[in-house]
Amino acid sequence: MERIIEEIREDLNRRIAVAADRLTDRTLTEDPAYAALLGRAELRERIHRTLRQAVEGLVLSSRGLAPELSEARAAGALRAERGLPIEPLRRAYRHGGRLLWQSLTEAVAAYDRERLPGLLPGAVALWDVLDRMADAAAEAYGRTGAVREDRERELRAALLDTLLDGSGPAAEAAARLGLPERGRFAVAVLGSRPDGGSDRPGSPDGGPGGGPQAGPESGPESGPESGPESGPGAPRLLWRVRADGESVLAELGHHPLESLRELLAPLAVRAGISPVVADPAELGGARRLAALALRTTPAGGPGAALLDERLPAALVASDPELAARLRLVVLGPVLALPPQDGRVLLTTLGTWLACRGSTTYAAQRLYCHRNTVSNRLRRLEQLTGRSLADPAHVVELALAHAAVAQRPTPPSPQAPPAPPAAPTPAGTGRRSPRSPG
Repeated sequence: MERIIEEIREDLNRRIAVAADRLTDRTLTEDPAYAALLGRAELRERIHRTLRQAVEGLVLSSRGLAPELSEARAAGALRAERGLPIEPLRRAYRHGGRLLWQSLTEAVAAYDRERLPGLLPGAVALWDVLDRMADAAAEAYGRTGAVREDRERELRAALLDTLLDGSGPAAEAAARLGLPERGRFAVAVLGSRPDGGSDRPGSPDGGPGGGPQAGPESGPESGPESGPESGPGAPRLLWRVRADGESVLAELGHHPLESLRELLAPLAVRAGISPVVADPAELGGARRLAALALRTTPAGGPGAALLDERLPAALVASDPELAARLRLVVLGPVLALPPQDGRVLLTTLGTWLACRGSTTYAAQRLYCHRNTVSNRLRRLEQLTGRSLADPAHVVELALAHAAVAQRPTPPSPQAPPAPPAAPTPAGTGRRSPRSPG
């Protein structure tokens, strides 16, 4: 095979040049993105080198040597770097192989037709060389594509951090993530399990700090984005997972804020959801408010809290030191009781507050007689020195109860003594928690 090729070398080179022109024209039509990337002259030169390397590979294979694969690897890497598919390159190798075999047979026939049978064993060798070149291109494509994806994931992570931390030019970061300059955005912050894992199944581990995943669509996006699929017509979600927690940036469009809670519901996670903001520059503040909303959710189970529905509890959560003082001053005597007794009174208070001050409804929820509820509330009034008929005292008790729910405090022997209950002015009626509903 090597001897035949050397004998027809000059004519074969001319025919390969013609084949390179034909394959270039075909590529311009069938793979315009790749052709536009290189320009016709460079495209033709690359094709010409590839065809020559295939012929040289045929010679090397006859010596038991491996073909040169540098051009194939360069082509695969370039396509991956620019995000172009690999399949058009595979087709080009197949079509190039047919043109090359045609050039070989025509050159041999023109030189000495009787030598054609001696060329036939080279057919298998030629296609083996082309297959090895195609495989080398695909391997380079895969390696370069993986590096490119990692780089893009890190870029999306940095862009999301810019928005969620409020740490840089928000307009530029939003534009590069495909977000509009003005719109309707919200942020959700997800809670973690007690074991330190993410509540969201399949969470990425750090890409966009783990998330966004793919995309920037959620995926960002994210993951880049794993998580619930937002689907056509639903809010676009960009996920971000970091050591300090998992966040979701939602581009709501015309959808209500409640739709974000609905999208998070199948994940069975604790989550806090910010109010809607219009400017990407406000997303850093939105994330802080979402984290605050998360702190108002019960630690024992899933649930997504909209900040605007939890403002009193969020007010308590915003200052841990003040919340601790509120627990001690208002509910200290209750917290100093034996744990079971304290839990009963706190549960009763929380239920009564949730039932809007109705002793009857609270009793139904607690599966006990309303007189039992009244007795418990009376004891709580005696211990705290606060009257449930006084709106100011109810506010204090409600905020202190929220502080306990967010971070239960162990019984303290240092609890201050209960102040005397405020007297009710003569002739002034008041609603007692012991009165009907």
